[in-house]
Amino acid sequence: MNIKFLHVALGLALTATAMSASAQKKYTEGVVSLTTNMRGQQVDAKGYFRADSSAFTFTAGPATIKILTDAGAKSMAVLVDVPVANIKKAAIATPDEVDQAMAEMPALTFAPGTETKLISGFNCTKVVATDTKTKKTYDLWITKDIDVPITAIAKYYRAAGGFPVQYTSFSQGQTTEVTVKSVDGTKVPAGTFGIPADFDKISMDDLKAMSGGR
Repeated sequence: MNIKFLHVALGLALTATAMSASAQKKYTEGVVSLTTNMRGQQVDAKGYFRADSSAFTFTAGPATIKILTDAGAKSMAVLVDVPVANIKKAAIATPDEVDQAMAEMPALTFAPGTETKLISGFNCTKVVATDTKTKKTYDLWITKDIDVPITAIAKYYRAAGGFPVQYTSFSQGQTTEVTVKSVDGTKVPAGTFGIPADFDKISMDDLKAMSGGR
């Protein structure tokens, strides 16, 4: 698995779910199904959430990747499961690594618009996000149809005014476009937010070495 591919996934993990200030339907836990593009490949992913934790999962070739974060984005673990190679690794980020990842995120301001459209069954309104660091702008489509916990929400989307349905995800200078396909409020399976006992715990540097990156 290429490390740049993983960087994109880490950015998605921090923006897989978002909250709405005023909502018609409230979820306390559940799963967000979304689609995106990673290095030219369409990827279908799921973001599981509850009030204190989130888990973002997808497949990359023979590997299943799961990224665990807490509500405050103060901890992160990347689980890699490759059955054909008998690999089960859990890379644990240090507090400094988490802080560095957050510091590299854009600082966005939001200008609500009046343009609306239906995306994946959600009533959405266009918002223009401006990165104060680079002055670049990004179109963001939010809905107030639903309200979910702020679990795993990137700090730069908390002031957007709603739940992002179509948006840009950022990670280490890379961007990718994301579209939410559905939100399901069913109970999250037990063990979703934990590290299984049969996974070897390693460092993020170890994971980068496994991925052929630096």
